[in-house]
Amino acid sequence: MTPVSVRGLCFLVALFLGSFFGSVFMLGPVLPLMLVSPAWYRWVTDRIVATWLTLPVALLELVFGVKVVITGDGFVPGERSVIIMNHRTRLDWMFLWCCLLRFSYLRLEKICLKAALKAVPGFGWAMQVAAFIFIHRRWEEDRTHMSNMLQYFCQIKEPLQLLLFPEGTDLTENTRARSDKFAEKNGLPKYEFVLHPRTTGFTFIVDTLRKGDNLDAVHDITVAYPQNIPQTERHLVLGLFPREIHFHVRRYGVSALPTCAPDLQLWCQERWQEKENRLSEFYRADPRRFDEPEARVPPCKSQLRVSLIKAGSLVFWSGFISAACLGLWLWAPVRIYFLLMVIFFLGQQRVTGGVELMELACHRYWSSRGGGGVEEKEE
Repeated sequence: MTPVSVRGLCFLVALFLGSFFGSVFMLGPVLPLMLVSPAWYRWVTDRIVATWLTLPVALLELVFGVKVVITGDGFVPGERSVIIMNHRTRLDWMFLWCCLLRFSYLRLEKICLKAALKAVPGFGWAMQVAAFIFIHRRWEEDRTHMSNMLQYFCQIKEPLQLLLFPEGTDLTENTRARSDKFAEKNGLPKYEFVLHPRTTGFTFIVDTLRKGDNLDAVHDITVAYPQNIPQTERHLVLGLFPREIHFHVRRYGVSALPTCAPDLQLWCQERWQEKENRLSEFYRADPRRFDEPEARVPPCKSQLRVSLIKAGSLVFWSGFISAACLGLWLWAPVRIYFLLMVIFFLGQQRVTGGVELMELACHRYWSSRGGGGVEEKEE
């Protein structure tokens, strides 16, 4: 039996405490702003959440020495996009922040993910406040919620980069077997390194954002791990962190995308065929790397700036978590506030279904009153 890694356990504990105390003490005081102006609330909370997103990047690279290699097109800093990526492990979404910290702005990122995750204390609360898009994998139900969320972002003119895993789940022996059955049934090739994508959600998201004039490009990212593939959080607890993470980025401007749904679905399927071929070549290579030059678009931050952000993140979050623990130990008002916020986060989900749904309700209210809370940020 593989022993538990102290460093791996500390990694997950640090992320949990950061998200838990951050939800209570950093995001909690901002929640009333939602009632006055959802647009300004979204602007502020996106930036608060982005500070936490730097923490796993700092821990992975500074503490565990994970090397990040980015090839292909890169990003145009700050542009609005849909990011599609193969789902090699359950942790790909977190590793992607290493790429976005260099080439984009973490405050723009949203993730389309399983609704069950919103119930996780700390992480789930922060994701609700961040207005991530939670889905139940029942399309008729998901379509309505997804449409409401995307139209909200378009109406408040808040740019976003929405991460979507068209495969729907991570690559394992069981999911590959299901993908192979799907391929046999539909006369498609069997894949070894990716799963066949589900294209309905992807085409809907692209179409909605394009109609709302809130889309500049689609970023097609292929992620690969030369050694130590951490399939689940359990592998991190055991200390099995990846030594390197390779991202290959292809950027497609919105004008280059097909306009009708069937053609866009086919376009997405063609990208996954390319991923299969690219990953096959990657894992046959020695050393393992994508046969592409360094990212053609330079990072929006210098290496020095990235290093300072990572170091500052470690210092800030270490101090913040320590201060939160000290405050709970020493001062009764802090404990009372903490208890009230925990009750709020647990109770509101039962009553309203999630903080992001409360935000949508506030937006509808201000829209019905002539847009007072919607237009205030634009002015």
